[in-house]
Amino acid sequence: MTSAPPTPAAPRDALADSRIGLYAGQDFRLATGRCTDCATPPQALWYFANDTIAVPLTDAAGFVATLPAQDDVRQWAYANEWQPDAQKPALIWLGSPLVAHDAQLDSDGRMLSFADGARASFTLVPQLPSNVSWFNADSTAWLQGQRLSLRGARSGDSFTARTVWPSSFDIDLAALTPLPLQDGETLATLVRADDGGARTPASTRLLWERTPGAARAAAGKPVLAIMLNGAQGDDDEAHGGHFAIATGLMGARGEWKDWLVANFYNLDAHSEKGIVASMLTMDAYLTDLNGGQSWYRPSYMLVAVLRDDRAARLYDQGIARVFNHFYRHDFTYRHASANCAGISLDTLRSLGWSIPTLGPTSKAKAWLGLPYMAIKDMSVSSGMQAFDYMMAERSGLFPFVAFNVAGSDLLGRLTQGKVMDQGLERLLADEVEAVLFVRVPQIPSSRAFGSAPVASYEEYMARVPADRSQWVVRPAPPRPFPDELRDPQAPKESLPASRRALIVWLVGAAAVIAFIALRLLRRSA
Repeated sequence: MTSAPPTPAAPRDALADSRIGLYAGQDFRLATGRCTDCATPPQALWYFANDTIAVPLTDAAGFVATLPAQDDVRQWAYANEWQPDAQKPALIWLGSPLVAHDAQLDSDGRMLSFADGARASFTLVPQLPSNVSWFNADSTAWLQGQRLSLRGARSGDSFTARTVWPSSFDIDLAALTPLPLQDGETLATLVRADDGGARTPASTRLLWERTPGAARAAAGKPVLAIMLNGAQGDDDEAHGGHFAIATGLMGARGEWKDWLVANFYNLDAHSEKGIVASMLTMDAYLTDLNGGQSWYRPSYMLVAVLRDDRAARLYDQGIARVFNHFYRHDFTYRHASANCAGISLDTLRSLGWSIPTLGPTSKAKAWLGLPYMAIKDMSVSSGMQAFDYMMAERSGLFPFVAFNVAGSDLLGRLTQGKVMDQGLERLLADEVEAVLFVRVPQIPSSRAFGSAPVASYEEYMARVPADRSQWVVRPAPPRPFPDELRDPQAPKESLPASRRALIVWLVGAAAVIAFIALRLLRRSA
């Protein structure tokens, strides 16, 4: 496996001499969602009608229209004997037609200088009206002196940046020395250190390697990474953080900006930061000026460096099938049971990694909480939401728990030499050469600094005001999905558990009322 070829500094086509995750840029072409000859589900294209995407020239990932998403993944993986094939994601959101590398901001923050001597005025994409914070003088000062990689567009002598990736995020492979978890340390304590590390420099710690020097020789090797994003500092609905899985090749200088991230968000709401669920490059995921995670919270990543790319490709292809189902609305994003963490872990399990489950928070609290919260908030939906959160599988409910469970399971298997049975488990057992823990700070801007995410419902409620009317909440208006894009072949989702519980409560309440009424009638007779 070789590293990505060096790329010229001045702005150029986003796919020329580049990589997107594990794939060569030349295997894709630039398009928009208005493409009429793309082998991409029309439901997926609908979300990106006026935006830049990459679509594969051949071998777009497919799906079985009549199967639920995870059944489709399991059937496909089993039929392929748990080995990846030639398929590629049917759509990758790039957002920009050009990339530029090794640029630097001049002292006034108004000009870009490139390594080949070229210069361009530095401008930014427009701030979304719904985005409450923005790039400011603190951002310019923080980026000064760093090599920058940018995505954007050029007009005359001006480069309009959409993403700004700093070289300080890159991993210094030569400096890596083994430092396993010590007594009392866990992945959770690493995340929580320094209040989540929003203001601390980026850092990397080598937690495990199969043979001495394996991590230092990681350049050009494939990776499978577990990503956790922290709590936002100005949104009381976002203390739970965010979760994603990424794949790609480690760059020659420890770069990871072109890794491919599977990013799940609610498709049926407009994000105030313009985020749309998609597979996208890491620089867009973390440093998009409106929606990048690093502009509003710290992040953490567990990176498995692999000898071979089979495990990473298997995940890519499995999650690409899930996205095909997701865009078609074969299943719905649900904050309790089918969120960014739950969908990601379910897919890893469907591919053969037996990540432990933890069970629900409390069945008793769920059943009692439904009527209590419905009455307290004068809202049936509030009661149903409480039920769903209490009944949800905890490893898929909170991103922090998902990160800890999956990451600890991987580290435990490797350090204890546990035999892995089949599928993704078996591939990881054969291929993982090193495991790194990466901390990524928040880029300073006008936004409040974030912190470590919460790991339980109780911790969440302790962090927010007791009076819900005092919560700081960012509006997310609905985004209706066109009925004409719905497929009648799509499998029907089962009713949410809370809906069934509500029916039980209503039937029970009706029975009690009927019993009391009958007793009163008999007494009056």
